[in-house]
Amino acid sequence: MVEKIMLWKGREMEVKKLSISWQFLIVLVLILQILSALDFDPYRVLGVSRTASQADIKKAYKKLAREWHPDKNKDPGAEEKFIQISKAYEILSNEEKRSHYEHYGDAGESQGYQKHREYHFRHFYENFYFDESFFHFPFNSEQRDSIDEKYLMHFSHYVNEVVPDSFKKPYLIKITSDWCFSCIHIEPIWKEVVQELEGLGVGIGVVHAGYERRLAHHLGAHSTPSILGIINGKISFFHNAVVRENLRQFVESLLPGNLVEKVTNKNYVRFLSGWQQENKPHVLLFDQMPTIPLLYKLIAFAYKDYLSFGYVYVGLRGAEEMTRQYNVNVYTPTILIFKEHIHKPADVIQARGMKRQVIDDFITQNKYLLAARLTSQKLFHELCPVKRSHRQRKYCVVLLTAEATKLSTPFEAFLSFALANTQDTVRFVHAYSNRQQEFASTLLPDSDTFQGKSAVSILERRNTAGRVVYKTLEDPWTGSESDKFILLGYLNQLRKDPALLSSEAVLPDLTDELAPIFLLRWLYSASDYISVCYAIVFHNWQEIMIILSLIFSALFILFGSAVIQAFSDSNEEQESSPPDKEEAREKTGKTEPSFTKEPSSKIPKKGFVEVTELTDITYTSNLVRLRPGHMNVVLILSNSTKTSLLQKFALEVYSFTGSSCLHFSFLNLDKHREWLEYLLEFAQDAAPIPNQYDKHFMERDYTGYVLALNGHKKYFCLFKPQKAVEEEEAMGPCSDFDSSLHLGECRGKSSSGLGPRPIKGKLSKLSLWMERLLEGSLQRFYIPSWPDLD
Repeated sequence: MVEKIMLWKGREMEVKKLSISWQFLIVLVLILQILSALDFDPYRVLGVSRTASQADIKKAYKKLAREWHPDKNKDPGAEEKFIQISKAYEILSNEEKRSHYEHYGDAGESQGYQKHREYHFRHFYENFYFDESFFHFPFNSEQRDSIDEKYLMHFSHYVNEVVPDSFKKPYLIKITSDWCFSCIHIEPIWKEVVQELEGLGVGIGVVHAGYERRLAHHLGAHSTPSILGIINGKISFFHNAVVRENLRQFVESLLPGNLVEKVTNKNYVRFLSGWQQENKPHVLLFDQMPTIPLLYKLIAFAYKDYLSFGYVYVGLRGAEEMTRQYNVNVYTPTILIFKEHIHKPADVIQARGMKRQVIDDFITQNKYLLAARLTSQKLFHELCPVKRSHRQRKYCVVLLTAEATKLSTPFEAFLSFALANTQDTVRFVHAYSNRQQEFASTLLPDSDTFQGKSAVSILERRNTAGRVVYKTLEDPWTGSESDKFILLGYLNQLRKDPALLSSEAVLPDLTDELAPIFLLRWLYSASDYISVCYAIVFHNWQEIMIILSLIFSALFILFGSAVIQAFSDSNEEQESSPPDKEEAREKTGKTEPSFTKEPSSKIPKKGFVEVTELTDITYTSNLVRLRPGHMNVVLILSNSTKTSLLQKFALEVYSFTGSSCLHFSFLNLDKHREWLEYLLEFAQDAAPIPNQYDKHFMERDYTGYVLALNGHKKYFCLFKPQKAVEEEEAMGPCSDFDSSLHLGECRGKSSSGLGPRPIKGKLSKLSLWMERLLEGSLQRFYIPSWPDLD
């Protein structure tokens, strides 16, 4: 019994010792963190006082950031200094973090982690369980960042180098941060994948979200760790489990699917014969793998603008014909490059485990055809570079020939000459004279000797603006032995005497023959846009569903309000319809209009048109101080035409009385002719400005004119009265009663028995004019200010 008690007490002592060691460890970690926090002083890093304003802090940060940016400062400690400067500015530019730092000595960012850590310790203490991964977690990020240090990216580096370079190779980028447990778990896999893919030619990048927040936000990374790929400037996120094979497949999925064509014994002749149309050498890889290797796809993407790539699986039935014809060892990967001759490769490389650098050097030496066709200005710059010095002279021998479906005799002779006289200082090219007419006419002399025939010119470019010195062979190029002898003599003479090129000219830019037409470019852009949208929707469908639900809810509310408004408008129209008695009055048109009266009278709005006379009393309220958006439609009449015009006016405008923004008035021409004449001066086509030789302008008839006056914006629209058919037939040349030239003659005819003018016919098309007024399609005549009515 005593032995059991002693044993139990011994275990109790061990537990107490273990508890004390745990507590000591916690206190030690907290003390180390506090010391590390105290060692970092953002005010000291930026060189500002504790009372510095935000403007001073920002100014100091910009100055230090320019001085210590790793892209400009090559000091070994520049990167660490730049990180401290960014961290200090992040704390001091945020008032909340700045206040927390001044009170507690840190920015408050690790508060949540400390709570999690205390719970972690407490939980393990209670269960006597030790999580070794926690104790091995590198609290100092320098240990962990040693792997990613060489791949760290900054925003300027990404924009100026990574994005342009992504058109030649894909990039795999990891987004990481401090205190990221998952980042530690994927580090071994990431390191293994980086070593493999970087050797294949994939770009690698690491973005620290804590110090490069702008770049992380630009990439769309909202959590760490995140892995994404960039190709052709487009971003794609990796969403699978972080294992080596998945990352490799992700990089392969970034590449276009039509980079490499699978070639068999049935299509290899067609594939190799495409050099003339595509103006590119063609590359064939023979290998035993049934799938195209990733290395070969990456090479094809890097040189897609210069060569066409094909893959031959030697294990496929029928491949023996090609391997036997080109003498290929089926047990070793072999790369053949074909140029103008499809039956004999121009160059061969054969080796096991070929490295990327070896293949790059091999491809670079065979980027162009033996006598490439000048199809664009960019290709011209590459094939015929500008002379940099006397020791770096580059001559271009240009064959100007007509386009043909089959190889012509002059071109074949030129090709054989180029093959026999290949030199580092001489490049052989050709151009179709019918496609590059300006280019050809500049090099050829003005004579009929070369009409419809081939010609050869030797040129040297002097600057990028197009200035060249050249010499064109005096006779057309036929490909005869004498032509070859003359051309060879010129090339040999150029080595000793560059002054042989005696002619000078400025060449125009070449036409891009292989540029896709507008429709194809539009289709390519549309397909890229659709693929990007599909990727966004597929990977973010939960967030998009929330946005769509909000949009449809808003549309439903708008639709419902529109339906309710439509029903309310229909009910108002039914209530405001005129009674049968009023309809009978409108149809007969014989009764006196009871809706025209002075402003002192009170007329019910339903079933009537309220027309107010413009007088000294109503002028200010009905026009000058009219509310914004309201218009006053004014009828011009006289004492003799008042009754008939008002009746017709009411019938024409009745259907527009439902609008609360329209007011209706009339103006007596006998009282206020001068006001109307002044207003019409701003509408020259309606009323020419009267002069002293016009004796009848005071007698001009303006009855039936209608003005739509906008008092707030100071403009008016004008309605001209329509003439009745009877008046036009009766008065003949005098039908234009606005003209004052024949006013006396017309007045005489009218008094001789042709009868009075049809007054009501003047407003026959007023309703159509009112519709155009509401549409806003009428011409507007602006005035500086409204004149007094008198």
